[in-house]
Amino acid sequence: GIVVYAGSGVRGYGNLILLKHNDQFLSAYAHNDSLNVKENDVVEAGEVIATMGDSDADAVKLHFEVRRDGQPQDPLDYLPSR
Repeated sequence: GIVVYAGSGVRGYGNLILLKHNDQFLSAYAHNDSLNVKENDVVEAGEVIATMGDSDADAVKLHFEVRRDGQPQDPLDYLPSR
């Protein structure tokens, strides 16, 4: 995907990365400690884009979202099974 946002300007999400995968899908990774990418970077599956943190959160955690046409989706419908 393409990094369309990397920063801390969205209240409630801390250090946030938004990846655009295609015209329909975005994924969001929030509350990061450090960001290893910048806007317009192209990233591939498995690439380290950030480290987990507690930016704008009460504990170290990763907030992950998948959005299709701007609407939140259940990520388990799109991630490979384990």
